[in-house]
Amino acid sequence: MSTPVAVEADGAVHTIRLTRPDRGNALGPELVAAIDAALDVVLAAGARLVVLRGEGRHFCTGFDLSDLDALSEGDLALRVIRIELLLQRIHALPVTTLALAGGRVFGAGADLFAACDHRVALGGASFAFPGPAFGLVLGSGRLAGLVGDGPARRLLLAGAAIEASQALAMGLATQAVEADAVDMAIGAARDAAVRLDAQTVAALHGRTRRADDAGDLAALARSVARPGLKERILAYRARLPATRPRG
Repeated sequence: MSTPVAVEADGAVHTIRLTRPDRGNALGPELVAAIDAALDVVLAAGARLVVLRGEGRHFCTGFDLSDLDALSEGDLALRVIRIELLLQRIHALPVTTLALAGGRVFGAGADLFAACDHRVALGGASFAFPGPAFGLVLGSGRLAGLVGDGPARRLLLAGAAIEASQALAMGLATQAVEADAVDMAIGAARDAAVRLDAQTVAALHGRTRRADDAGDLAALARSVARPGLKERILAYRARLPATRPRG
């Protein structure tokens, strides 16, 4: 089995690549732990720009629920909470972050995208937050802080996918580019990241970050504590067309 992530360094730019394309780079326990460990590695190596991207067609299609039948409600709750803690860590990193997303960017994958400073959507990408369909309240405060209360509420209530151009217009994405412009986008983010010294960047991030981590975690914990989480997920998956991501 391949490792869940690959870490690549190119000067100040350190890339964490999700390498589970056969699962749509969905966030299972191994991948979540591997991203967390990779962050330790790149920060210790002096990264100034951390790039998150996915191997294959999709950036990240949400939770990896390929073993859902074997999971208890407690297992599910713990998985979801660990994902939220990872998202909070990424959102609070003392260095600049960039998510490069193509294909389906769904659920927790869309939250992973939203947690980064630079959010680059590739042509053909689609974004959706379907978690509320099975009672899950994940990262809603961060999303509202990013795009505004009204747009966030509409995204979460509808659950429908939006295209890259729509994500850009509402502020979910900071750029929408085609594949041949990826290197330019990363280069511009690198130049901005190294313009100031690392201590100043960390201080500015700390002062400009508006997040209620405790509130988001409490809302998530209440949503996963409601009885019947597994049944709601199964019912949601049963309603999905065969071509839609099932995690």
